[in-house]
Amino acid sequence: MIEKVLVTGGAGFIGSYTVDLLLQKGYKVRVLDALMPPVHLEPVRPAYLPSDVELMVGDVRDKQAVNDALHGVDAVFHLAAYQDYLPDFSKFFHVNSVGTAMIYEVIVEKKLPIQKIVFASSQATYGEGRYNCEQHGGQYPELRPVEQLMRSEWEVKCPVCGEVMQPQLTDESQIKPHNQYAMSKYTQELIGINLGKRYNIPSVGMRYSITQGPRQSFSNAYSGICRIFTTRMLTGKAPVAYEDGGQLRDYVYVGDVARANVQVMEDARANYQVFNVGGGQAVTVKGFGKLVAEAVGVDLTPEVPGEFRFGDTRHIISDITKLKKLGWSPEVALPEIIRRYIDWAVTQPGVGDYYSSAEMVMKKMGTVRSVSI
Repeated sequence: MIEKVLVTGGAGFIGSYTVDLLLQKGYKVRVLDALMPPVHLEPVRPAYLPSDVELMVGDVRDKQAVNDALHGVDAVFHLAAYQDYLPDFSKFFHVNSVGTAMIYEVIVEKKLPIQKIVFASSQATYGEGRYNCEQHGGQYPELRPVEQLMRSEWEVKCPVCGEVMQPQLTDESQIKPHNQYAMSKYTQELIGINLGKRYNIPSVGMRYSITQGPRQSFSNAYSGICRIFTTRMLTGKAPVAYEDGGQLRDYVYVGDVARANVQVMEDARANYQVFNVGGGQAVTVKGFGKLVAEAVGVDLTPEVPGEFRFGDTRHIISDITKLKKLGWSPEVALPEIIRRYIDWAVTQPGVGDYYSSAEMVMKKMGTVRSVSI
């Protein structure tokens, strides 16, 4: 029986909501978190982390820290991760892949009686996901060529005939990671599912769609459109939309993600599988901007300066049918997600426009590029 749970990254965004739900359900909780930038600006215990949670400050790559954190727990949520747009490729794999391998290494080496591991993966593992060509049917295309993007030709084209294709819901069956973050998350899946099977450690991977809600770090450039658009509009600035703003995404509330996490921990049917965790509805970037403007109460629309972010997918919408079969479904709709985030953001002392400085870094590194004129 699971009584005590370790949550790596438990002082972060998804981690802290998972911690809250575990406590509500009567579990004892320990957190292992490095409390490092860009998520945490200062290495201090967040005020939202309940006092009855045992916090251990440490890195998931540190074997002694992992060993100490795993002692006496029955299950693990491995949510600690590195996210960014910068081309520091080795760090993605060192934190995400090595950190995951370290957990299994210690469990096997010490013969620890861990009953379940749930680890964070990402919708990003799909790359462009599934599309349909009228002539050639279902396709899983490669990353769009830079030359195409420089011509402002945004839509994904059929690899067979070159015609524009239509995005489809993407289920868990095909993986095609395009960037360093996506590749590192997929390696976590390979490590977790395969080592889990080999050593009889029930493991589950969760491919989160774009997760939004209160507690998202203002300073983390990767932490989402809701933060970027809201903080810009709260400071009277129009947000910036890359490409033409027509990109389709699906968004899910962080509390719904926490429910999905705990659901698969408690359900043996989920063992050794991966699941999409999404909002079930596709929205364009411009459409998202309209919802934020309405919620903030400003007459601002996203600027479209003719720029794109190298390595971005055009459209990606997760099919959540598989997880629904376990009894989970998203409960908080996107307008409410945005409202809850804004209500929280305006109470925070650190709210501000972090986008401008992040954009300068991304342009300098070649992540954000301007189209040809």
